[in-house]
Amino acid sequence: MKRIALGVQYDGTAWNGYQKQLDRNTVQDRLEIALQEFARVPLASTCAGRTDTGVHALEQVIHFDTDLTRPMQSWVRGVNAFLPDSIAVRWASELPHHPDCEFHARFSARARTYHYVLYNNPVRAPLLVGRAGWVFRPLDIGLMREAAQCLIGTHDFSAFRSSQCQAKSPIKQMHEVRLERHGQVVVFTVRANAFLHHMVRNLIGSLIYVGIGRHPPLWLADVLAGRDRNDAAPTFMPDGLYLAKIEYDPKWGLPQEAASPLPWF
Repeated sequence: MKRIALGVQYDGTAWNGYQKQLDRNTVQDRLEIALQEFARVPLASTCAGRTDTGVHALEQVIHFDTDLTRPMQSWVRGVNAFLPDSIAVRWASELPHHPDCEFHARFSARARTYHYVLYNNPVRAPLLVGRAGWVFRPLDIGLMREAAQCLIGTHDFSAFRSSQCQAKSPIKQMHEVRLERHGQVVVFTVRANAFLHHMVRNLIGSLIYVGIGRHPPLWLADVLAGRDRNDAAPTFMPDGLYLAKIEYDPKWGLPQEAASPLPWF
């Protein structure tokens, strides 16, 4: 048996999230259909991190096991031939199959990075619908950066956790929270060992509350310490959220892409 890892990019606008559902209108459903069409046998896949409806991925990582022998480029071109324009396999890599030290798309991940793209203008931009969130009020980036500092480190993120979250623990280690303004576009970058369900969108909504002046920066620290979801801002729209990178030990030698096709990253 061989364990194959794939780097997958997708526009999540038309899909009901990544994970398989009964309606089969998900990225995983469509990807596994394409894998079966190419391989002529069913292939069950495992992803690094599930994304919600409308959320995009610059590079999702999945793995599956197979006894088929194919050149790696064949897995890329062959599977892509059966995928819609909104989903593409960008690379493929065969990994050692050792029971005591085995690659796993989810459990081998050391960290995950998300970007959130926010259009900040009094008037909405139709060309950015589905690609970026929108806030029409002016944002104070300095105050938002100040507030974000309390998120760095290991914390209980229950205040930013969906009621539907299935994670065993709300304690996560946040490595980085960065905000950059590019004209009328604000890009948030968050990097952590793992994220809770809706955690990134809940954090973005709360930072926006600070940015528009609804709360002072110290309010975010109080919300974090209080661990009460009702104290934080509502879950922000998914449109501008991108799963950007999954980090692994270099020993796996994955041919992950450093460049993004989007101008903001």
